[in-house]
Amino acid sequence: MDLGLNGKVAIVSGASRGIGLAIAESLAKEGCRLLVCARGADALNAAVASLRAHGSEVHGMALDVTDPSAGDQLAEKAVSLYGGIDILVANAGGNRRGQFEDTSDQDWDDILELNLKAHLRTARAVIPSLKASESGSMVFISSIFGREAGGAGLSIYNTTKSALISAAKIMAIELGGHGIRVNTVAPGSIRFEGGSWDRRCKEDPEGMAKFIADNIPLGRFGSAEEVADVVTFLSSPRASWVSGSCITVDGVQSHSLI
Repeated sequence: MDLGLNGKVAIVSGASRGIGLAIAESLAKEGCRLLVCARGADALNAAVASLRAHGSEVHGMALDVTDPSAGDQLAEKAVSLYGGIDILVANAGGNRRGQFEDTSDQDWDDILELNLKAHLRTARAVIPSLKASESGSMVFISSIFGREAGGAGLSIYNTTKSALISAAKIMAIELGGHGIRVNTVAPGSIRFEGGSWDRRCKEDPEGMAKFIADNIPLGRFGSAEEVADVVTFLSSPRASWVSGSCITVDGVQSHSLI
């Protein structure tokens, strides 16, 4: 299926590994011109080299998305490179576990910046270019734990991922008149090389087999590529009537109907 993405300009954050890299690779295969970012320059440079192997134009920016100027830097760089922006995929994120009563203001501030405020600043920065595109798309990577309880120790993570879904729904309402679609994707447990689920599988294969049997009806962890395929579709004109949605990619791991 031709997704109609050839020549489109996409920004992908947190793109040096895992889900972010898979998203960038999927978009590159569809012919997108990319600006990707991550904090670590070495890993980012390696990602850029691998992405260019697909024949697409790819540039990287090593920056921390929590820097208040990062969103403006990304938007300005993409416009200077390509003349505009069609797609934003906000993927960077992280977690800080802890019982709620033990969490500090600094813990909350750090993860709110990384999982929420950084993406909102970048979204504001790219809106003018997406308006000019007249068919712009934003996709925010949330989590199934933004849709339902994620368990003890995840109060900060749950809150930030829920807020991202909520903000995206309002943005979709406000920006729909400009042809801009805004969606979120909520992955379940995704295994990729170097990720936390991959580490746990290697350290405790029996425990992880039980986890899968107890929690994932499809019987396995998901892959970064499976998330990336959904993001790429949502970014494309083939999803022209999809906005304000949160799509789960979780092998029936979650039970929420939100």
